[in-house]
This record gives sequence, C-alpha cells and structure tokens, in this order.
Amino acid sequence: MKFSTLHLKQITLAAALACAGSAHGAALPPAIAAQLNANYPAVENLYLDLHRHPELAFQEVETAKKLAEKVKALGFDVTTGVGGTGVVAILRNGPGPVVMLRTEIDALPVLEKTGLPFASSAVAKNAAGESVPVMHACGHDVHMSAWYGSAKLMADNRQHWSGTLMLVGQPAEEPLLGAAAMLKDGLFTRFPKPDYALSFHDEATLPSGTVGYHAGYFRAAADTISITVYGQGGHGAAPHDTRDPVVMAARIVLALQTLVSRENNPMDPVVITVGSIHGGTQANIVPDQVTMQLTVRTFKDAVRKRVLASIAREVKGEAFAAGAPKEPLVEIRPGTDAVYNDPELTLRMVSTLQKSLGAANVTEMPAKMTSEDFANYGQAGVKAVLLHIGAVEPGKLAAAKASGKPLAGPHSPQWAPEYQPTIKAAITAETSILLDLLGKKQ
Repeated sequence: MKFSTLHLKQITLAAALACAGSAHGAALPPAIAAQLNANYPAVENLYLDLHRHPELAFQEVETAKKLAEKVKALGFDVTTGVGGTGVVAILRNGPGPVVMLRTEIDALPVLEKTGLPFASSAVAKNAAGESVPVMHACGHDVHMSAWYGSAKLMADNRQHWSGTLMLVGQPAEEPLLGAAAMLKDGLFTRFPKPDYALSFHDEATLPSGTVGYHAGYFRAAADTISITVYGQGGHGAAPHDTRDPVVMAARIVLALQTLVSRENNPMDPVVITVGSIHGGTQANIVPDQVTMQLTVRTFKDAVRKRVLASIAREVKGEAFAAGAPKEPLVEIRPGTDAVYNDPELTLRMVSTLQKSLGAANVTEMPAKMTSEDFANYGQAGVKAVLLHIGAVEPGKLAAAKASGKPLAGPHSPQWAPEYQPTIKAAITAETSILLDLLGKKQ
C-alpha cells in the first residue's frame, strides 16, 4: 500500500466511523457480560500468580505451561514449544474465518519497586548468564489474563460464533524476537493462517476502561546498532600523543542528532538514541577504543534505510576527521518492522468497541515510537490490528496531567496497572471483537 493512499484512508477514518452505525458488532449479550463477572475471580487469581512469577524471554516455561493447561481445559487443541516456548491453541467451531488473538508472555529484567503485596521477587539468569531481577514491567501479565478470560467466554459461547479461534501465547516480545521465532517454526504453516490478527497492549496515558486506536503505522520499526571507534591510547596528561576515541565518540553522539534535525523530513519521525557508551579504565589513561550502542526508530522503509546508511557515514567521517588509525566497526542488528494497523479492520473494530464499551471509552491516539514485534504478523500477510487498553486510575491520570508530572509507565520498576478494570475492559473488548469477526451470518 502506498503511503499516500494510507493518508487518504486515515483522513476518511473519522468520517467513516461516524456513519458506521450498525455495520458491525454489538454490545456483549447480557448473558456473556454476566459470565465475565462470574469468571473474573479466577482470571484475577491467574493475574496475581503471573505477576508474582515472571520469566524472561525464551525462559517462559512455567508461564507457558500455566496458559496451555488453562486453555486445554476449555477444549482448545493446544501445542506448546512453538518458536521455543510459544503456545498455540486452536478451537474449531464450524465454517468461517480464522481469527488470531495474541498475547506476549515474557517479562523484563527489572527490580520491582511498586510496593504491591503481590510484587515479584523473582531472580533469573539472563542470556549472558548474569543473575537479574525479573518483573512484568510491561503489563504482559495483564495481557495474558485478559487472553485467558476472553478464551473462556468464547469457548463457553460457541453458539454465538462460527469459524476458528487461534490463540497465540508469544515468547520474547521484549527483545523483539518471539514473533519471528514462532513464524520460523511454522506458526502460519503448521497451523491455520489467520484472516485477522488482534492484540492488546496496556497504556499509561489512557484511563482504565478505555481503548486507544490508531489506523495505519502505529508503532515504530526498531534497529540496534553497535559502534566501536578505535584510537591510539596513551597518558591522559599527554593527549597530543594519542588519538582519543572518547572525544571521537562524543562528537559522533552530537553528529548523529543532525541526521534527525537537518537531514530528515520532520513529517517522517525518526529517533536516534545512544543508550550506552563504554571505554577506558581510569581518569589518567586515554583508551584505545570506545563502544556505543544505539536504538533507531522509524516508520517508513525508505527513511529507515537512509538513516541507517547515514549513521555509518557520520561515524566513519568523524573517525577520519580525527585521524583514527583504523576505520570504526558499525554493526547493525535489524529489529522489528513498524506495526501497521489495517485501516479497514481498524474501522470495523472501533465500531464494535463503541457499542461494547461506549463511544466515550474508545479514543484515537497518536502513533508511538516504541516498537512491537506484532508487526511481523502483518508483514506475513495477515490483516492485523494492535490496540491499546488504558491502565491508569482516571483520577490519578487527571491529577498527573493537571500537575504536569508524568506517571510511571511500562518498563518502569513502579509500573502498576489498575488491573481489575483494565483486565475486565480488555476481556470485553477482545470478546466483542472476536464475536464480531467470527459472528454467524444472520
């Protein structure tokens, strides 16, 4: 799809929503809404358990086991170990489309500081073999709990839909590796390829009970770059006898920002962040090399390719200008692509959500420069939409906005979603969308 076409579709989205009316969806039937409330205590128990026992990427053995056992008990055909520790659960219920509901299952190497009575005290070995604290600092425990709650409602109400429901518990979203691993392991070949894919992510800028949407490009592509600049080490008191890689690195950090401010169209967002610099051993020694690590975020493929090439150019140019004895090493590790929310499918889902949650609780939100490997499923040819679920107590959020003081959000050691209304709203949203996409023809 051309970007100009996307712009046209986004421009008309609001108008289309205004006249969508009864085109799709409906509020949850009262009986199903009552079941949600009756089921909720078990869902909350799962949430508390998952929060207390988080696991790092590709180590989610117990997490996957818990999810697999619960959906198997609902009648799903369950396969574990997909893409390492992934779970795939299939419920076939007659002719119709295949709809995929995905949740992430991994946690982060973060020391929890929420003070909650059910806070995580887990410690695990990371990929480097180091002992690190572990926390669900990105809300994947919320996502998994809602995923199970929706699965139960769909399994208990098969008379209301027809088709195939595909539940995916995806590992390693945080390092942006899990979706690719599951696809490589046959997610869309060993199992039915979905017609539609849906996922939710908790959101710190929206009040609990609300859903945020954005048609088109929503979450940025992410690439990681490692740069090593080489110099000539020596005595810190005689810098003229050295080629100082620390100064080269400092100049590179500043030069990279001009790629955003002076080489890029401001209408095409780009973020270049130098997250780490390592070099040297003590104050009076000029080291012979410095290593930097960068994250680069973009939306358009053309912008992505140009920025990555320009980074290499700037790095090599600064080293040449400083008389470096050796050309820098620039290593690019491609990450995930940008999340693209299919505009027509977004329109359909928003129309459904306005009926199940109320129009006031469904809001358009801006695109974000954070990344999500949910993008891989859209790149594989599936119509996909990632929605965000508000997770902050409304009064607390309003007070923070009034004071101008930001609240803790995902990846923070203080991140603590208002889980009860957030999980219930997520279950309502997921189930209403699934019932619409899998609805029986009248």
